[in-house]
Amino acid sequence: MAKEKKETRGRGDWKTYADMPPGPISMKSTRGVSLTGGWRTVKPVIHLDECIKCMTCWKFCPDVSIVVRRDGYPRIDYVYCKGCGICANECPKECIEMVLEDVPVTEEPEGAAVAEEKEA
Repeated sequence: MAKEKKETRGRGDWKTYADMPPGPISMKSTRGVSLTGGWRTVKPVIHLDECIKCMTCWKFCPDVSIVVRRDGYPRIDYVYCKGCGICANECPKECIEMVLEDVPVTEEPEGAAVAEEKEA
């Protein structure tokens, strides 16, 4: 089944977060104060095979729950991610999928979140 192409809402031709126009970014995190991961009913899963390392998800995450791995790919810190879906909505390649919280996610050696298929 093909994905529907969503409207880009003026995203422009950004390749990375550095190409984006200046805008407000929270440099202060609630990390260590608010463990918001328990609020979720859905969670983001990044499909790294489609990711272009643009870090748009990192720039728009309101909880600073997206961190950069050593290989340059984004990783979700589920302790702080509240499942708002902003990262998935803003991803220009649509490689972030929101899945139900009860879908198990494992960490690969480099820290990539991978959703496991639920057995029927």
